[in-house]
Amino acid sequence: MCAFGVMAGLCLLPASLLSAPYFEDGFLGLTQKELHEKMGLPQAVRDRKSALRVFSYYAITDWDKYFRKLVSPENGEDVYTFKRDGVDVRYSFSYAVDPNEDSENRTLYVRLVDIEFSPAVPISQVPSLIPEFRPSIDPASPSFRSNIWVLLFKGPASPQARFIVKEAGKDSLDWTLAYQLFSLQGLPDPLTTKSAVDRLEISTQSIDLVKRRQKHTHDPIMNPYSSEFSQQQSPPRPAQAKKIPVPKYAD
Repeated sequence: MCAFGVMAGLCLLPASLLSAPYFEDGFLGLTQKELHEKMGLPQAVRDRKSALRVFSYYAITDWDKYFRKLVSPENGEDVYTFKRDGVDVRYSFSYAVDPNEDSENRTLYVRLVDIEFSPAVPISQVPSLIPEFRPSIDPASPSFRSNIWVLLFKGPASPQARFIVKEAGKDSLDWTLAYQLFSLQGLPDPLTTKSAVDRLEISTQSIDLVKRRQKHTHDPIMNPYSSEFSQQQSPPRPAQAKKIPVPKYAD
């Protein structure tokens, strides 16, 4: 009875009072204020101009005074830049709002962390560049790939994480910490830990959704951060087709 009463009381509390990281990354679910307390003020704010990765960047003072009034505040992404081991690392934080919050300045909650590398780095180097990225080393940890990305899951699902998910029917699914590494140039086949990636997204995704609805686009693979992955024998490469001879013509 007591436990039920406590849970019922928690459900009635405003989301801003319950704010805390949902997963071990330490970012997803934080309010913007909590993120600023943890990271300091951002060097810039950017907003996306289209569905593609096209952004406009603003100084934080200009954003607060003028531009945030022209664009919904949740469309602004806080940007932090670092130099680590000779690599330029840029963090961008995207936000979600509580649609039930009736306030002119609604609380913003971190829903996705977009981290870019310049130049591109091998998959094996990412953990040393990003302290918040701690992938599983279990070879059976849920892992998938396409021709341009590797998707890794880690840890238990979090019911609270549904709050920052936009997917329809999200309440019927479990949502787990996900790391997605992208390569602009495409990933080789077979994949190796030397394969280069340009970007890492920290978000929450559903393993059930991947297995049930996205199985044609998500190929299961062994966890590339396991010791067993590097011990795999590479499949033999298919024989190259002979080129069709091109006739030579007189000038």
